[in-house]
Amino acid sequence: MSYIAPVAEQRFVLDHVVRIGELAEHQEFAAATPDLVDAVVEGAGAFAAGEWAPLNRLGDMVGAQWRDGQVVMPEGFKAAYRGYVEGGWGTINAPEAFGGQGLPYALATVVLEDLGSANMAFTLMPMLTPGAVEALLAHGSPEQQATYLPKLISGEWNGTMNLTEPQAGSDVGALRTTATPMGDGSWRIKGNKIYITFGEHDLTDNIVHLVLARTPGAPAGTKGISLFLVPKFRLNADGTPGEFNDVRCVSIEHKLGINASPTCTLSFGDNDDCHGWLIGEEMGGMRAMFTMMNNARLNVGLQGVQIGERATQQALAYAKERVQLGKPIVEHPDVRRMLLRMRALTQGARALIYYGAGMADRAHLGDAAARARLELLTPLAKTWGTDVGCEVASLGVQVHGGMGFVEETGAAQHYRDIRIAPIYEGTNGIQAADLVNRKLPMQGGEVLASLLADIRGEAADEAQLMHLVDRVEAIARWMTGNEATQEDRLAGSYPMTTMTGVAVGGWLMARQAKAAAAVEATPFTEMKQAVARFFLERIVPEAIGLEASARGGAAGLYSLDAETLAA
Repeated sequence: MSYIAPVAEQRFVLDHVVRIGELAEHQEFAAATPDLVDAVVEGAGAFAAGEWAPLNRLGDMVGAQWRDGQVVMPEGFKAAYRGYVEGGWGTINAPEAFGGQGLPYALATVVLEDLGSANMAFTLMPMLTPGAVEALLAHGSPEQQATYLPKLISGEWNGTMNLTEPQAGSDVGALRTTATPMGDGSWRIKGNKIYITFGEHDLTDNIVHLVLARTPGAPAGTKGISLFLVPKFRLNADGTPGEFNDVRCVSIEHKLGINASPTCTLSFGDNDDCHGWLIGEEMGGMRAMFTMMNNARLNVGLQGVQIGERATQQALAYAKERVQLGKPIVEHPDVRRMLLRMRALTQGARALIYYGAGMADRAHLGDAAARARLELLTPLAKTWGTDVGCEVASLGVQVHGGMGFVEETGAAQHYRDIRIAPIYEGTNGIQAADLVNRKLPMQGGEVLASLLADIRGEAADEAQLMHLVDRVEAIARWMTGNEATQEDRLAGSYPMTTMTGVAVGGWLMARQAKAAAAVEATPFTEMKQAVARFFLERIVPEAIGLEASARGGAAGLYSLDAETLAA
């Protein structure tokens, strides 16, 4: 089934969740008029559906191919990527000073959603490049910015994030890649990185690697890490790609999904001729890298929406056509339950992530409270958003029945593709730990308290949602108090993250239901109200039931030693 961008839904969420009209009142975003917003939303959907979606199946079946150190993309990908660059789709929210359009990040989120629903694997390239842009904007030198940002923003070159090594996964501080100063402002980079998304391909004429490495005499752990800009080709005096920079793709991974995204093992400096340039301060690498990762984490949460939308569209189309027991299966109660659940989860996650994008825009305008709220929302968006994507894709397979387990329908590809999302850019378990260890105590708990107060103030008539908010507040109080140990907090961190994510999603669904009820009835507004009621009456109560797990403590997890557990 072909993909159709959910334009009406996206526009509704921009208006009532992001409140993009408020953003356009600021001089910096004044260009985001209703007509322009409509043009971007409709144009992005048409481009994604027409140019990227038709390549999704081919990308899965053929995939990226490694040939003697080079990666060749499937037929049609180069032309489709050229269309992305020529259409300016990567420039939406980038600064005008470097070739961007200076529009709200929330609009760029719509574009990325459409591209990812059309072709999730392909979209990993434009999803990660903005992180490199953000890192250079925040930490790069004026020369680095002037040289690299216009090409990265346009998409003519792509950016990569190089953290992971064979012995250094979540434990980034264990990395061994080295950087040696050469006295001329450059460094020689030597080491190996794994799991580098689009670290090698034939879509652009240069690749800009951002690489974490350890400088001579640097302390152990994350404090001794610096960030370096390492292009695939060093630049000529006129800024064009020149001499090869001794960065080689040793292999690409053979994966469960996202086969059109080359996941590369890169070797830097095999011939001791890999040049890198320091970004920011020496031993300031983690701070600079987190600029990239925070951007990526919100976008990875969006991948759950991307696949949720595509899987839901496909399941609905199949259920309307497939007849069993004398009627289309969409009319059977359990199938109807699954389809409504798919709709509700996808729309709830979209609301949360678009809301986070709106907070990012307000933070960009200098709103400190919005910046703090965005920090709180990020682990929720990444964790609950990707969990939603996995559940909805699984339900999509189930709606198809046996045909869902057969590759030719495409339902299985969605399931395989999204399964990576809870793992990369910081596993969901690490996101949950971040929530309870760093985000709940922010400003003495006031950041969470402010969010919960806003939910109560707007949705006080939703009894189940108010019950969930009460339980989230009580768990947070327990976790940040003296009663819970560090192990207790971590043991309950995941269910706490889910509860909080559902609370925010429920609040924003309730807001949309009221907005839909306030206008002339259409099939769309009727759908919005029914889906919101399903979320508030069925998904919210499920989240309340997670309290026992959130407050269960760590003792029960360690009642057996590791050997007995494996007996």
